[in-house]
Amino acid sequence: MTAIAPGPLVPTASVPEWLRPLVSGSTELSPTALTRVPSPPAGVGRPAAVLILFGEDFLGPDTGPDVLLLRRSDGLPSHPGQVAFPGGAIDECDEGPVATALREATEEVGLDPTGVRPVALWPELFLPPSSFKVTPVLAHWLRPSAVAPVDPGETAAVARVPVADLADPVNRFRVRHPSGWVGPAFAVPGMLVWGFTGGLLASLLMLAGWARPWDETDVRELDEAWRLVERSRPEVD
Repeated sequence: MTAIAPGPLVPTASVPEWLRPLVSGSTELSPTALTRVPSPPAGVGRPAAVLILFGEDFLGPDTGPDVLLLRRSDGLPSHPGQVAFPGGAIDECDEGPVATALREATEEVGLDPTGVRPVALWPELFLPPSSFKVTPVLAHWLRPSAVAPVDPGETAAVARVPVADLADPVNRFRVRHPSGWVGPAFAVPGMLVWGFTGGLLASLLMLAGWARPWDETDVRELDEAWRLVERSRPEVD
């Protein structure tokens, strides 16, 4: 497996202007800026990667950037129904996190990787519930392809979510897990985004300059937030 250091993978000037703050901001981004979870001891955790894929103008001209998200099937034994970026464990045959992120996205949502340009790596982050050490891979969707759940038993839905919807204060709040953990959350049609994915989205909105003021005192119990999303969930392909 080929190790790749965090930071830009391409010259910042070679990506669209709206994506440049994220690429340039990846140069000296530290794990502590993204998570409060400390790094695990040496040898603990399995390496993994997720693909944070940005397209643009999906809903029409000048509608702005969007990000690819999936919702895990409700019948899965771990993290059922949760929203995530495409991704998974790094296999021995993968040449680093970029290869893993693209392979997993192809397997999960049918992505055509030839239309994707990886632009930056974020530092490895520890995810205690699954004991994964996750490297976020930022990418630009140069030639978007059709995406949909490949295996409905694993992926219930796939969506290109406009960044403007994520940044809308109406869709932002915090959730409280029964364990007492409180973190950022987003409500988008048919999806409650929280946990690891919600934290990454909150960080990238800030880093890119897309964040808008929102009511950070709005803390909702996780079960309550789930019920609201379930009631608003449309039929999806």
